[in-house]
Amino acid sequence: MFIIDDILLFPLNGTIWIAEKIQEVINRELLDEDRVKEKLTELQGKFEMEEISEQEYMKQQEMLMERLELIRKFKANN
Repeated sequence: MFIIDDILLFPLNGTIWIAEKIQEVINRELLDEDRVKEKLTELQGKFEMEEISEQEYMKQQEMLMERLELIRKFKANN
């Protein structure tokens, strides 16, 4: 009986496993403070090398800082 259940439920269990793995990767990517800090450093370098305008720098910096703050709040609550 259990073998038949395993065979019948394999596609569903496989799909659930894949979805869980995808969720883990997404969480790692979205909740990586070091990655956001690295992007802030890259952004500062671009601004100092005059590759982007001050307005663009400020806009991107604000978005990255907000993201960093959200990551920290999320981690503090979990």
